[in-house]
Amino acid sequence: MTKDQKNEVIEVLKQKFTQYNNFYITDTESLSVAQISALRRTCFDKQVEMKVAKNTLIRKALEAIDAEKYAAIYPALNNVTALMFSENPKEPAVIISAFRKGGDKPQLKAAFINGDVYSGDNTLKALTQIKTKNELVGEVLGLLQSPAKRVIAALLNHAENGSSKTEAEVVVASVEVAVEEAAAPVVEAAPEVAPEAPATEAPAAEPEA
Repeated sequence: MTKDQKNEVIEVLKQKFTQYNNFYITDTESLSVAQISALRRTCFDKQVEMKVAKNTLIRKALEAIDAEKYAAIYPALNNVTALMFSENPKEPAVIISAFRKGGDKPQLKAAFINGDVYSGDNTLKALTQIKTKNELVGEVLGLLQSPAKRVIAALLNHAENGSSKTEAEVVVASVEVAVEEAAAPVVEAAPEVAPEAPATEAPAAEPEA
């Protein structure tokens, strides 16, 4: 590989490292050509970019971006390295786990997830359980109280159906309804009153002798 070719690879890698907040460093040394091809197809189907590159070029690309930020990654740059880039932080881990059923390859050497570094193959299981952004948003929405849910639902309905009201008017109306419902007095059922027993007449006094 010429110097120009190496510089070209470094530039491509720099673009990928800048584009993605999540990437995995895997060891594919013992995989056959057919297995590598199958892994590439799986990654492609799952919208994960897979690139095989020399460790020295990977390190130069990382150092050119921010040498200190990626310092914990450098020890993982050994043997044959395949990089996996993904918007979804756990998708590569899921792919690796499913692909190596019955074996132990590819091995996970390290993963860089939103600024955090996971080192070693023993972190793979934990990575498969990371919550995605959509999953976290879903959980947060599930915890919101009814008034907030009403506002969100109203806004979604407004966006879908093209209401003539402005978004601000939709929000205000939804909040007002929610407040009215929350402030509405609770009508308690009147306690049942047992019917009074009829008065018993006193016995007539007997005449004196």
